[in-house]
Amino acid sequence: MNKPAAITVLAWDRLMNAGTAALRAARAELKRAGMPPLEWYDLLLEIERRGPSRPRDLQRWLDMAQYTLSRTLDRMEKRGLVRISACPGDGRGQVVELTELGVAERARMWPAYANAIHGVIEQRLDDGERVALAGLLARVA
Repeated sequence: MNKPAAITVLAWDRLMNAGTAALRAARAELKRAGMPPLEWYDLLLEIERRGPSRPRDLQRWLDMAQYTLSRTLDRMEKRGLVRISACPGDGRGQVVELTELGVAERARMWPAYANAIHGVIEQRLDDGERVALAGLLARVA
């Protein structure tokens, strides 16, 4: 068993706490703005970036439980944000794609999400610190 140094455990704890604080801030900003939940934003953004996607891939990319993903996609489809259709060549599979309304909804949610990013990182760190943080996190990720 590898035993991490005390400073490594401290770094881990702070990384976990920072991630929790960032998610809490994003959820609060979206709620304050009357927007859908953060998970909706994450799904809309992922599909927008990657194009039509299989639910199993979305589940893996977003580390989302299958039940949560299915329920969320059903709600988003009812609101007209995504279209779920049969996967060509796989009768049991599905493909999820954004609708024009879904693209617009993600863009509408962005300002609230941006406020959270600004408050959690940009207001607290100067340019050099943000560059250093991004570099360190890239190595960890």
